Amino acid sequence: NIAVQRIKREFKEVLKSEETSKNQIKVDLVDENFTELRGEIAGPPDTPYEGGRYQLEIKIPETYPFNPPKVRFITKIWHPNISSVTGAICLDILKDQWAAAMTLRTVLLSLQALLAAAEPDDPQDAVVANQYKQNPEMFKQTARLWAHVYAGAPVSSPEYTKKIENLCAMGFDRNAVIVALSSKSWDVETATELLLSN
Repeated sequence: NIAVQRIKREFKEVLKSEETSKNQIKVDLVDENFTELRGEIAGPPDTPYEGGRYQLEIKIPETYPFNPPKVRFITKIWHPNISSVTGAICLDILKDQWAAAMTLRTVLLSLQALLAAAEPDDPQDAVVANQYKQNPEMFKQTARLWAHVYAGAPVSSPEYTKKIENLCAMGFDRNAVIVALSSKSWDVETATELLLSN
């Protein structure tokens, strides 16, 4: 099986890579037959994701390397090209720009690069992309807060954290509160309406 031989080789390539030794990328086996892997990337420096660790689900099709792996973020993230709900990724090399010469290592590094350079005009998450374009500062704070809550990055905006705590104290689910506030520009009133309507 070409796919399995290829993945075994690429798996080793990642393990031996300089990026892995610097804790930038990582890959683990989920099952023995190399069809599902668990990737991890570090949030790049000088981005709101810095200090966070992002888990990825990587599924290898039988037609690999002629078709791209299916990759999604398991760790929740606030980014224009990644769904804040499902973790689905909008990245050309995982779709029509895939080439058989690409490897697991290049996929992980491309995703890390995507975190550093969003493409808001080709969004996977329209709400995030709008915020990114219209209110870059709020986008940064929101992305940092998500990095803190879900990816273990250092602490973020105390103002946002306080709004979350206040709504959680009213009995709403924490994840739902974070999504509502993030998508309603941190306006407690409209976020509360959204939570009540769900």
